[in-house]
Amino acid sequence: MIPTLNESGCIEQTLTCLVENASHPIEIIVADGGSVDNTVQIVAEFDARIVHCEAGRSAQMNAGAAVATGDVLMFLHGDTRVPKGFDQMIVNTLEQTPIAGAFNLEIAGNGWALRWVEWGVKVRSTVFQLPYGDQAIFLRANTFREFGGFPELPIMEDFVFIRSLAKCGKIAIVPAAVTTSARRWEKQGVFKTTLINQVMIIGYALGINPDRLRQWYRSGLKPLNSKISRYTQKQ
Repeated sequence: MIPTLNESGCIEQTLTCLVENASHPIEIIVADGGSVDNTVQIVAEFDARIVHCEAGRSAQMNAGAAVATGDVLMFLHGDTRVPKGFDQMIVNTLEQTPIAGAFNLEIAGNGWALRWVEWGVKVRSTVFQLPYGDQAIFLRANTFREFGGFPELPIMEDFVFIRSLAKCGKIAIVPAAVTTSARRWEKQGVFKTTLINQVMIIGYALGINPDRLRQWYRSGLKPLNSKISRYTQKQ
């Protein structure tokens, strides 16, 4: 299940990778949140079901899951590629009875800083049982429905969902990795991107309104930086 919003630059490669790397026939569902580029036209060239729904990753993933017919669900970002035989890896992993699972993460870019991010993701996922959405979270469809799907939040939906699952069972991490685009890190820099992610987690834990957190996230913390600057000037 792939949520999309103006992913024309990535979605063809993602879907091609899904089809070519699957060991068995799979059901591909793309939940589009109102793309104004040619994302939908690209998806239509594949054997995939398109669901049109309101924008918002949690709402889109829930809408896609609602029409899925399989026993297992995998949630994949539009800019992320899966490894060869990923579907069989998922089946093998779920046979060991974890409540859910995800893959390790590789970032499609060069430089030691991105390797450091990958290492941090691996530690967070395996030690603290907290994989994020860009790691292709998967679980049984009945488990997903029992937990009510992703919470209807403007941000942090994967974090909250995984935390709920982890309280009830093990989150397994597949040794193989999915490969995600480095565009977020390239746009804002590795340090700032990591800082933003941590601010989101801390802010949510402190009870800051998720809509405000989303505003900070999308603006690169500019509103927060502005408040800090004004406070410093007053001092």
